[in-house]
Amino acid sequence: MISKHGRPPVVAALRSALDECRARGGGCIESELLEAAAATLARPPSLRPLLNATGVIVHTNMGRAPLAGRALDRVQAVGAGYSTLEYDLAAGARGSRHDHLSPLLVELTGAEAGLAVNNNAAAILLCLAAKAGGGEVLISRGELIEIGDGFRIPDILAQSGARLVEVGTTNRTGLADYERAITADTRAILRVHQSNFRMVGFTARVRLQELVELARARDIALIDDLGSGALLDLPGLLDEPTARSSVEAGAGLVCFSGDKLLGGPQAGIVVGRADDIAQVKRHPLARALRIDKLSLAALEATLELYRDPAQALAEIPVLAAAGEPVEAVRARAQRLAARLGGEPVATRARVGGGALPLLELESYACSLAGGDELAARLRAGRPPVVARVQEGRVLLDCRTLSDAECDLIEL
Repeated sequence: MISKHGRPPVVAALRSALDECRARGGGCIESELLEAAAATLARPPSLRPLLNATGVIVHTNMGRAPLAGRALDRVQAVGAGYSTLEYDLAAGARGSRHDHLSPLLVELTGAEAGLAVNNNAAAILLCLAAKAGGGEVLISRGELIEIGDGFRIPDILAQSGARLVEVGTTNRTGLADYERAITADTRAILRVHQSNFRMVGFTARVRLQELVELARARDIALIDDLGSGALLDLPGLLDEPTARSSVEAGAGLVCFSGDKLLGGPQAGIVVGRADDIAQVKRHPLARALRIDKLSLAALEATLELYRDPAQALAEIPVLAAAGEPVEAVRARAQRLAARLGGEPVATRARVGGGALPLLELESYACSLAGGDELAARLRAGRPPVVARVQEGRVLLDCRTLSDAECDLIEL
């Protein structure tokens, strides 16, 4: 064991086995201690790959968006040695990590400049701190959302040093509500896309263009948080507002995620006017929230794919999974069912990731008897498989499983 794992881990594993034996009382048999220590040392790493058979494409608990092959190759190339992270080869001097992404973001969104930080909550926090710290920020009551795991927009806003001013009502907010709330202390209007829920019925929401005109007239900032965000306009598939549409409407700063509908690594992207982006970059929080080199490498490679929309749809796993013809999903479920002794059944998949709450995708799954007991066995497998349990049967949804992954599943 020492030759394989090293002396300190073996000593720690043996001590742990002894502690457990003593806690149970009675004698400690040497062979049992060695077996217990060996089992401890052989445990797989805590963070490891799994197979997503839930039918939720962007699963927030399972690492969100899988990366494209080109993004993985770039991470390998950059992470294996030194890089131009903050070095300008032409000048032979220090550079900025923001320079790698800004030209791409300008090209893809039509903004004047752009940057990335470590996630979208950080992007919102940084923009609010830079543009509204010490002042008031207006936000509709219908946009005071919770973004997951108990994190809420008002709490993030409070940490920026800005003061929240709620306008309108939960279901209806008009332009006059914003106009009446503006004071000498107002620094910004924050518009938050309702990406993880929808309100229907007697509702009203101010158009972005109207808020832009109001912000310009009163000389205050307009920050548009798109949440999941999207770079391609894909009606019927991913019907979400694009970053370009917000930029063209005139929003000074537009924030969105890199690891959801965009299909890249965890990141928060900010695009907008050059002077606003420069102000965000200069804020002290920018360094604390900056993106690391591996995420930056993966994000740059992912953004490059968007230069050719057809290439993005084919190579970015999130977009490919959402757009795969249902016939191909059904054929995969049939093959898996034939191999495992199950039956193919029609089901519904979701995009997930706090996006498109009303959209369901046609899908097919391999249905197996066994319920919760089989689901637990699958999770304990190598690789682990996470499936849905519905009406006492395990569903392996093939919208989120590739052909190669299906071949790895064993009962």
